[in-house]
Amino acid sequence: MSAGLTPVLTIAGSDSSGGAGIQADLKTFTAQGCYGTSVITALTAQNTTGVQAVHGAPPEFVIQQMRSVLDDIDVHAIKTGMLFSAETTKAVTKTLRAHFDAHGRVPLVCDPVCVATTSHVLLQSDAVDTLIDELFPLAQVITPNQAEATLLLKARSLPSTIATLDDMFAAAQNLLKFGSDAVLLKGGHVTVSADDFFDTRFPNGTMVIPTFLFGGHMEILLKNGNLEPVMDFVIDVLCQQGDKPMTLYARPRLQSKSTHGTGCTLSAALACNLGNGIPMETAVAQATVYTHLGIETAPPIGKGYGPLNHLHSISQLTVRPRTPGHPHPVAYQFIQTTRDLWKSYIEHDFVVQLGKGTLDRASFIHFIKQDYHYLKYYSRAYALLAAKSHDFGPISSAVKVMSDIAAETTMHVSYCAQFDITVEELEETPESPATMAYGAFLIDVGLQGDTTKLLVALAACLLGYGEVGLWLKKEAAAPNSWVKWQGNPYLKWMKDYTGEAFQSAVAVGLETIEARVAADPPSLVRYSELLAVWERCIRLEKQFWDMAMNLA
Repeated sequence: MSAGLTPVLTIAGSDSSGGAGIQADLKTFTAQGCYGTSVITALTAQNTTGVQAVHGAPPEFVIQQMRSVLDDIDVHAIKTGMLFSAETTKAVTKTLRAHFDAHGRVPLVCDPVCVATTSHVLLQSDAVDTLIDELFPLAQVITPNQAEATLLLKARSLPSTIATLDDMFAAAQNLLKFGSDAVLLKGGHVTVSADDFFDTRFPNGTMVIPTFLFGGHMEILLKNGNLEPVMDFVIDVLCQQGDKPMTLYARPRLQSKSTHGTGCTLSAALACNLGNGIPMETAVAQATVYTHLGIETAPPIGKGYGPLNHLHSISQLTVRPRTPGHPHPVAYQFIQTTRDLWKSYIEHDFVVQLGKGTLDRASFIHFIKQDYHYLKYYSRAYALLAAKSHDFGPISSAVKVMSDIAAETTMHVSYCAQFDITVEELEETPESPATMAYGAFLIDVGLQGDTTKLLVALAACLLGYGEVGLWLKKEAAAPNSWVKWQGNPYLKWMKDYTGEAFQSAVAVGLETIEARVAADPPSLVRYSELLAVWERCIRLEKQFWDMAMNLA
């Protein structure tokens, strides 16, 4: 094998419609950058509406296939799917045990495929005991869904009702008694509302890994994506042997019929990750993200439950594709990656005290004086954006922003007059070091001629002030709010940034960046450069608030 191409083996049934089974596994292996090998345990005649027939492969032939692969290729991970019969399950287990004894153990992901999405039985009843007693103890992780977990638990007379998050915790711990190193209990068929999730008392030490959830000051993305807060979650529960804490993987529930082969896809991606040496918790996180995007980006295929889009990541994009549920992936990733710094910027003492109406008048006056100078830099940066652009679209857009800034400056002067600050005083006030540092950075980026970098640099202010405005407005609407709205001496400032005019500018800014990056997807190096610009400007924004508080 060439360097970096990890061989992985799937032992599963064939799906003639291509959405599940070894077909889904091999597509997933390819998308994950692995080399796929396969052993077919059964042939199925099926499509998106159901399974019409199953023809099991002779167990001796299954063994022959396994030996052909394992004797020749250095497989780094193995996953099992549909094993169909007790005889085949015994044959697979015996061959795996012999291979592990002779060559050492590799990660084994056991997806206990028992029932198809369309409720067709894919595992004969007498095979369940063999699965539990012989195969599971060899596995690094088993990945049952609700129906499969219920069937397995009933086989050992263990509590088998799985309807709530607490039920999932108990079921995962009971499934761990079957001998695998870990259990990943999938929650796609368990309804967990937002209230249920936040009201649940998690076991001590439980780690929650959220994905595709809009937290940590992303109101601008919710508003401009016309997105509602997540009301229903999918929660996968990872339980491991020993003293390791339970891990929950939380994401929004998708309303989609493109779910055929979801379990096969997740377990295949997990096998690839484990085969590449990725730790279990991270391996599961990456596999759930890959599967979620496979569902969300899938085109409709067939008349029933269609397949996932297994190839959404084939180009190894640094930015996730735009989807209806995530129309602003660039901004989302920037904010998520710099979430601690972003929070310190949005929830700065300057903003909090301004919201309370207790901000020292001298600090606010110092701020608006320096902001007057900053607006000049901001306008010059947009002039450079127009000068460096090659199409009339971005030129026209930059000119409009400059016009808007000029209008904003007029309002700024009028606002300053309410604090007894004249135009002459504004002009004569020296620029602070924070203002000069920020302004010089914007101009430097603009002179480089890289318009995408400049758009990112300008976005930190635009999106940040938009988020501050929406955050204060949201907090003001909460019961017993700490934000003072009526009677606040800085109410006009807050209204300006929650107002339609500024929020419309935020919408345009978001769309401009997302469209630019979607049209020219960045390499890893290029993305790192853009992220560095974003992070630098967030720091400069925070220093601008610091400057106001310290009267520097």
